[in-house]
Amino acid sequence: MRPATAAIIAFTLLLAACGRDAATKGGEGGDRPVPVTLQVVRPQAWNDSVQALGTVHARESITLTAKVSELVQAVHFDSGDVVAKGAPLVTLGGQAQQAALVEAQAAAEEAARLFNRQDELARQQLIARAALDTQRAMRDAANARVSQIRAQLSDRVIRAPFAGVLGIRQVSPGALVTPGTAIATLDDTARVFVDFPVPETLLSHVAPGLHVNGRSQAWPGRRFEGVVSIVDARIDEATRAVTVRADFPNEDRALRPGMLLEIDLQRPERQALLVPEIAVVQVGTESFVFRVDADGSAQRAAVTTGARRDGKAEILEGLKAGDRIVVDGTGKLRPGSNVVEAGQGPGTAGR
Repeated sequence: MRPATAAIIAFTLLLAACGRDAATKGGEGGDRPVPVTLQVVRPQAWNDSVQALGTVHARESITLTAKVSELVQAVHFDSGDVVAKGAPLVTLGGQAQQAALVEAQAAAEEAARLFNRQDELARQQLIARAALDTQRAMRDAANARVSQIRAQLSDRVIRAPFAGVLGIRQVSPGALVTPGTAIATLDDTARVFVDFPVPETLLSHVAPGLHVNGRSQAWPGRRFEGVVSIVDARIDEATRAVTVRADFPNEDRALRPGMLLEIDLQRPERQALLVPEIAVVQVGTESFVFRVDADGSAQRAAVTTGARRDGKAEILEGLKAGDRIVVDGTGKLRPGSNVVEAGQGPGTAGR
């Protein structure tokens, strides 16, 4: 082999060895620290929320029906009317009952006159006490008959049992209604309530009096404010969630029964370990951050995250107050990489 050829081969092998050594150093973090942005983890005031989907319900809601079979004589409302409690809505025919009432009243008056006459005679001991008792029973029966017919007549006038807004009218004058025939819906929507599920794991954070916000796609940009009124006594075994009910004022009746509402339940303020969301690296189902040790090397720290809001993530497990983590620059790191805070010299990351 020529001397020149041997020299070339030796030089090539030397370059390859140097490359392997540099690659090894680079895989271990190398001598050059990686510039990153650091932050010290400290407890902060945290007030997050629980999101859920709820359904709007009226405070009171019924479908008006008739108690008897009769023809509709008059309808006193239009679809969508707002009515007061006790307002007459439909009058049914009742001529036969009116005639029966006149007859029963006359019989009751006659029975009362006979009782008064016999009572006077009984005082004078001119008739037996038993005859007076019989006439008293006849008087009471006649009065009861009058009350019965009046109750039947009252069933011929269908009234609003509470104040609210009526739905679409289902009957017209002259129509025959029977018990169970729908006349209209009536909903008290001046205040509404919304039922929504909350996971069992958050049960300790839910209590009456907490504020909730609601949003509906029917009213873009509008926020409805309510208050939790009750937490159900039972947890659903299938969903492992508890039903929470919140009250919402609804003076303009924008919220309607059956409407879907996106709920934000504001949890009480507490102290929590918060980190910027960009500091949390997600690989599959694993979440971790790069924690900087005292020697300036970055190591993976598996974490369990809680709620996230406004670019911050709550750390439930994996970090403690005072830990120093990498916020920006995680994509350039490997476990054991030496780091330095951007804009500072080497060796300052661990301080």
